[in-house]
Amino acid sequence: METDEQNEDFQRLHQLIDGKEDLKGFLDGTTKYAARALTRATGVQVECAVTLHRRKRAATIAGSSDDAILLDGIEQRLDDGPCMEALRTGVPVVVIDAATETRWPEYARNLTVAGARSALGVPMELGDDASAGLNFFSDVADLFTEGIIEEAVTFADMASQALRLALRIATADLLAKDLKAAMERRTVIDLATGIVMSQNRCSQEEASAVMLRASQNRNQKLHDVARDMLRSLAGSTHETKTHFDD
Repeated sequence: METDEQNEDFQRLHQLIDGKEDLKGFLDGTTKYAARALTRATGVQVECAVTLHRRKRAATIAGSSDDAILLDGIEQRLDDGPCMEALRTGVPVVVIDAATETRWPEYARNLTVAGARSALGVPMELGDDASAGLNFFSDVADLFTEGIIEEAVTFADMASQALRLALRIATADLLAKDLKAAMERRTVIDLATGIVMSQNRCSQEEASAVMLRASQNRNQKLHDVARDMLRSLAGSTHETKTHFDD
């Protein structure tokens, strides 16, 4: 791959971060560019898929085509194959010809049935909280030579840099949303507490205790009790004194 082509790929990857709202969109774009890069290098159609694993999050699956996702799913289902091995060892792993592959016989058999002959797993360096690998496929045997593997590693290195940034942005966005939701919940509770104080002429501590008892008696979250109370008041056309069963 020429240097200018590498630069173009790198720029496209970072443009994905600006242009996509979520990680799935970013990964879809990444696999399409990865497939394009190796197709360009080999002169043969290559597909690419990726499965991103994060702590306490469902796996995110993306691919350059439906076929790529299907082929990647074989390995995910069996929990064994070249990409899994690449993640464990930290180095690229290739299936030269699925028809003669002996390390993962069931995987190779399923790959052959699906129409693929060769595969290449390339690990991505994402840190301790996430893992992913680019999974390349072709219907041509013995396609992923040493030179092509180097091309794949170069792309994976660039994609890893971009994905680490995308993950940091996604984490920051999630934290911001969690904080906003927490503040909104707190605001609802504070408003309801203020209403109880006003209507019952009691202190904040006493009003909070009243609402807590209501939450326990109704087997509802405190936020839900407060929200229901505010909704009830908002729907009233006359002054309503809120009553909580002790």
